[in-house]
Amino acid sequence: MKQEFAHSGAWGIAIIMIIIASWFIYRFLAPKSWREWASAGVIQAFIIALYAEMYGFPLTIYLAARFFGLDRLNLNANLWSSLVGMGELGMLISMVLGYGLLIVGIGLFMQGWRELHRAHKQNKLATTGLYSVVRHPQYTGLFIGLFGEGVVHWPTLFSIMLLPIIILVYVLLAKREEKKVIETFGDEYLRYSQQVPAFFPGFSQWSRMLSYKKG
Repeated sequence: MKQEFAHSGAWGIAIIMIIIASWFIYRFLAPKSWREWASAGVIQAFIIALYAEMYGFPLTIYLAARFFGLDRLNLNANLWSSLVGMGELGMLISMVLGYGLLIVGIGLFMQGWRELHRAHKQNKLATTGLYSVVRHPQYTGLFIGLFGEGVVHWPTLFSIMLLPIIILVYVLLAKREEKKVIETFGDEYLRYSQQVPAFFPGFSQWSRMLSYKKG
């Protein structure tokens, strides 16, 4: 398939985006143990694969064209746009929806991070704000943001494969973290965990989370 995509080959932009996204992840996830570093490393691989294809070389499109006959379609570098056949309009729609989820995810991640650190400074259990909706709002925000950017906005073979692995890794990490919290807060945390879901609340709780405003 001999086809060039206008924004492919922009490796400088790809490197800049990888650096910015990686800094954000390592800055706010702040890994300490080897398990936390390994978990962050999986996200790092997701970021590299995503932006390398978004701005560098659209490997997923080339593989799809080679092995699934998509070269008969009106291809561009975005998989959704090529499959739906809406050209630049399809790319724009996927970008708007994807960035919307990314912004929501970042917002939840950052607010959860602030609430957790505020509770740590006061030496108390975080149970208010976003923590009254889910027990791990940071990870919920992380999942939403990665889904928006790596599946809705710019799906690639590697981002789609890595996202379930990332979710599994952080679910397991959250369980280990909860064991440590139980050692500190005991029955108080056990009662809290029985009332508040870990990651995915019901519809009414999602509404509370998305409409939540500080203060």
